Amino acid sequence: MSSRRAAIVLGLALAAVAARAHAQPAAQGFAFERFYPAPSGAGWLVLDDLNIPSSVGGAIGLALSYEHDPLRISSGGTTLDVVSDKLFADIGGSFTYARWRFYLDFDTPFLITGDSGTVGGYAFTAPSVDPSSHPDPIEDIRVGVDRLVLGNPGDPLRVGGSAQLYIPNDSREDYTTDRDFRGMLRALVAGDIGRFTYAGELGMHIRPLDEAPAPGTPRGSELLFGIAGGARMPLACGTWSAVFGAELYGASAFRSLFESETTAFEGMVSTRLEQLAGEGRRLRIKLGLGVGIVPDFGAPEFRAVVAIDMFGEAR
Repeated sequence: MSSRRAAIVLGLALAAVAARAHAQPAAQGFAFERFYPAPSGAGWLVLDDLNIPSSVGGAIGLALSYEHDPLRISSGGTTLDVVSDKLFADIGGSFTYARWRFYLDFDTPFLITGDSGTVGGYAFTAPSVDPSSHPDPIEDIRVGVDRLVLGNPGDPLRVGGSAQLYIPNDSREDYTTDRDFRGMLRALVAGDIGRFTYAGELGMHIRPLDEAPAPGTPRGSELLFGIAGGARMPLACGTWSAVFGAELYGASAFRSLFESETTAFEGMVSTRLEQLAGEGRRLRIKLGLGVGIVPDFGAPEFRAVVAIDMFGEAR
């Protein structure tokens, strides 16, 4: 009889645990990425130098980015690395004319891994993207337009604006998309004063997705902000220059501005090598190492980026 009672109690306990686990709502995936690369030919890794010519021109670019722990969710003393590692390529091209820049780009992830678990009463399922068993060819597609409104390339003060549309692609399970259209509007400023070069932005991420009850998930539309600065140094070869600087950028949900659980804030030390102005095509090579100053909500603990642009304009 005692064995039978023990078996019944154990069965009831297991049934209760299973029922509780089944009752936990499943959190849906979303676009966690907060590294929005500058358009091809735009100078910095994230910020825009606004050197948009009046003549016909264009650029093509490729950026490779690796990030560690970009989506770590915490609640009630529990922490879960939903996305622990991501490696992806950003491929894009742009066309410039009469101080306008039009561009198209998209991300191609090679690797996205993480851990599954329960946080704050929600069950999170980690993405699993790799080139062999689960390839993920294209994330959301970005279409954008920039306009240089005040100043000319190389001036101490340049002012412009930017609008971008993200066209949904892929599945939410991979944490690469919201499966909804998103938009970004930015006011831009940049300039060159002697060897010092700078850029800044302030804007809005128009994001319909709002999943406030689940920890670590989007909270609707966001404020975008960023600033960059560095020194330009000529190289001994005479045909190249280097810019050594840093970029700070992030986003924060309007519903609770600058709270850690709704804010991503990242800093990056960057270097770029670029050919000096001349006839024909020019190259720009960019390197960046970054950390999450507020390492939550899509800002990784560590990021490494390498990018190359080929750009030029008609004479």
